[in-house]
Order: sequence, then structure tokens, then C-alpha cells
Amino acid sequence: MHFSRAKSWMLLAVMLLAVSGSALAQLRISVRFGPPAIPVYEQPACPGDGYIWTPGYWAWADDAQDYYWVPGTWVMSPEVGYYWTPAWWGWEGGAYLFHAGYWGPHVGFYGGVNYGFGYFGDGYRGGRWDHDHFFYNREVTHVDVVNIHNVYNEHVTIINNSRVSYNGGEGGLSARATHDQEEWMHERHVDAVDSQRQHETEARGNTQLRASVNHGRPAIAATERAGDFHGHVVEAKEAGGAYNAGGRATETKQAYVHAKDLPPVQKMSAPNTGNARQDQRYQQQQDKLAARQDQQRQKLQQRQDNEHAKLQQHNKPAEYQQHVEQKHQQQTQQLADKHTQERENLTAKQSNKKH
Repeated sequence: MHFSRAKSWMLLAVMLLAVSGSALAQLRISVRFGPPAIPVYEQPACPGDGYIWTPGYWAWADDAQDYYWVPGTWVMSPEVGYYWTPAWWGWEGGAYLFHAGYWGPHVGFYGGVNYGFGYFGDGYRGGRWDHDHFFYNREVTHVDVVNIHNVYNEHVTIINNSRVSYNGGEGGLSARATHDQEEWMHERHVDAVDSQRQHETEARGNTQLRASVNHGRPAIAATERAGDFHGHVVEAKEAGGAYNAGGRATETKQAYVHAKDLPPVQKMSAPNTGNARQDQRYQQQQDKLAARQDQQRQKLQQRQDNEHAKLQQHNKPAEYQQHVEQKHQQQTQQLADKHTQERENLTAKQSNKKH
């Protein structure tokens, strides 16, 4: 009897670990209409050795029900020998799903999207690692040879001249992952680094980067360094195609099991209404809300950890343990939804004050 219970508990533990470990990776946004075309813009010069180009892409802001452009930028590779696989949108199950970018030893599948500057739909032709140094292909990459000497020239024939930004669905690209690309999906990967996450947060908070405002031609199409929207920035020359506004979208939510599985509390963008006192007051409200939400998460996590400890001490049946995990999942999701609503309410309150 005890052996049977032990096997059941081990199986449940493995399942829970699988859910916990993949929770963030499985969180994807589904939208009923595709993003705008990739805008036409020039690449800013590489700021120094070791920086790798990460192309701009369209992301989705659920609170604004709108796509927004995340400018292309140069980012230091987190590890020697690692390349960037861009994010991409693909038609699956009646909606467009967002696949986040990542770092890895190979450039994986990114929907066949022609992002330009070496990312022409398959692999990366803008540079390559040679031992501990990254060399840049001057044919497709903007490099100042006065400051960077690791360069080479290799002509690239671009077969995909489309600026369509998604795979599958009506008007989408038809590229499919190769056998090698499918194998590379199982390699060790590194998520976007902190500077990239901050870069996307800055873009999300900039209303000029929303598709409904710029109609596919963002005012900031690329930056020299991640997160720096006030230094050397590049404006799009033109939209990559006709802009067609879509409808509303739906979000595919990952069912988080425990409070510790939740991603960090999202830092809201700093206000800039022109009223210094009002902006300072709103920033204080943001900080207070973030601190309270973080405290509530820690409290729930501690309570759940204590219940786990009691389960191990008293050797409860697998059925009871499963009931506890289901309760934890419900508690966690309710807290996540509550926090999301609180942030949206604060944003709406500030937006009303602007008008």
C-alpha cells in the first residue's frame, strides 16, 4: 500500500515539476488577426565587438488591444558561441500565436520571416563566431571598420523579398522548420536577457510604437543599444505594406500551479504627462502597488510551501495531495488575475487624468 502511494506521489511530483519548469515558456498570446508587415528601416552601426543584432518585431499589448513595434537593437550575447533566434507569429488553432525569441548555439526556426540585416527567413547571414570572437559580414551588417576589425565580406542572395511578418493563415508565409531546426529546438537555450526585456517594456509603454498610431511605420524602428530610446535611434522609412487594423484578441493563459511559478511583478512604465507633481504621485502609486503585490505573492508562496511540508511529513494519499495542488493552482491563478486587474485599473486611472 505504501509502495503504491509512493509511486503515485512520485508521478504527481514529476508532473508538477514539468508544469512548473515550463510555465513561463508556455505562456503565449493568441490574436485573431495578424501583425502589420515588417517596416523598412536602416540598421544603426554596431556599437562594439560582441554585440549581435536582434531584429525588430511586432508584439501584442493586451491592455491596449493593439500590436506595438519593438525596435531592432544591438545586444551583447549572453554566452560565447550563442546566436539569437528572433520571435515570430504563427497561425495555429484558429489564431496567431506568438513564439518568443531566445539565445542558443544555432539560429532556429523563426517562421520564415524576412527581418532583414542577415535574418532573411532562414538562419543568420550577418555574422559568425570564430572561437571566442564574433565576426561581422559587412555585406548585410552596418559595421564601422575603424572601431571593429573582426569583419568579412560574403555576398548573400535574398530569395524571400516579402515583408510579411507572420507564418500561416491568410496571406501568411508557408515556411516550415527543417529537420535540423527541429533538432535545435531541444538544445540548451537562454531567454532574452534583462536589457532585452527592459527594451520591450519601454516599447510597450510608448504609444507612438502602437500599430494603430503609426500604421506600420514606427517613429523608432531601431536603436543602437537596447533600452536606449533617446540616443541614436532610427525612424522607419516606410511601412512594409498596407496597414489593416484588426479586431480584438484573446489571450491563452498558462495555468500557474504555485505562487513561485509566477513571473516577476511587471514594472509599469514611468508616466510622462508633463505635470511633474502628477507624474511623481502616479509613480509612487505604481511603486506602492508593486510592493503590495510582491508581498502578497510571498505570503501565498510561504503558505503553499508550509502545506507541502506537512504533506511530506504526514504521508497523505496521492488523491489528497492532488486536491491540495488543485487548490494551490486556483489560489495562484486568482491572485495573478487580481494583480493584472489592479495594474489595468491604475493605468486607466492615469489615462483618464491625461485627458
